[in-house]
Amino acid sequence: MHDTLTLEVNDLAVDVLTGIYSEETGKPQPLRISIAARYNIADRYDPDTPLDASKNYMDLKFAASGGLPQGVHFKLIEAVADHICESLFVQDTRVEAVTVKIVKLAIAEANEQIGITLHRERPAAHGG
Repeated sequence: MHDTLTLEVNDLAVDVLTGIYSEETGKPQPLRISIAARYNIADRYDPDTPLDASKNYMDLKFAASGGLPQGVHFKLIEAVADHICESLFVQDTRVEAVTVKIVKLAIAEANEQIGITLHRERPAAHGG
């Protein structure tokens, strides 16, 4: 059996330049972003285990907010999710997989959640 640890940050409200329709372009849209990152865990977590044996939750939050490139218009929210995944893979080699859920808040009419969930596994290393 394989132990796993998933760090999560849920329901971040972030304004992102995204959309393909004329009324969407040029102004940020409110998105609700949740991230789950599966992590290569330590053998054991004792009361005095240091933070570097895990991952700082704030890294996940940053990837979905300040880590998004300023002034870049993402036509698809799938591209926003992909950028978040890649950022987390680059930040820390112990991140094995990332799931990003994005809900487009501006198009909801009755509090329904309309959006996507992207799950990405760390790309396999290419050997020579």
